[in-house]
Amino acid sequence: HPPSPSGIAYLYGAMPDFYIRPYVPADRPVLLSLLALNIPTFFAPTEADDFARYLDSEREDYAVACEAERIIGCGGINYFPEERCARISWDVFHPDAQGKGYGTRLLQHRLLRLAADPRIQVVKVRTSQISYGFYEKNGFRTLRTVPDFWAPGYDLVEMEWNQRT
Repeated sequence: HPPSPSGIAYLYGAMPDFYIRPYVPADRPVLLSLLALNIPTFFAPTEADDFARYLDSEREDYAVACEAERIIGCGGINYFPEERCARISWDVFHPDAQGKGYGTRLLQHRLLRLAADPRIQVVKVRTSQISYGFYEKNGFRTLRTVPDFWAPGYDLVEMEWNQRT
């Protein structure tokens, strides 16, 4: 097995078949199908094209979460060094993998990396009213909400995690 993210296993118990690896372009079709499985529960139909564009041209630091060699989720980081900020981006998990700690493990993996980066002071996420609770229980606080931002019925909830306070 690839190594577990250091410092996380003790928080969430053993997940011996779970690992995180960098995204490769061959993952794209699987990730697009994962997003499709989450429409309309978590994402608006119009976001499918946005995600494809992100993977093709806006992705900076993206990872896939695997269980026993099967991709079960993904999530990334985008950097805004002039603002000393990073943004958690496009967290998507297979519906069968949700609620089992995998998303928390992937989020914590990224937050640990960002906490070790002296250039990053603040971590933000732009999510929806549907998913903001996940980030809230992981230490993010709401900065603002914008109704119908992503699409009708899908509000923007902008949140922040300040690692230095």
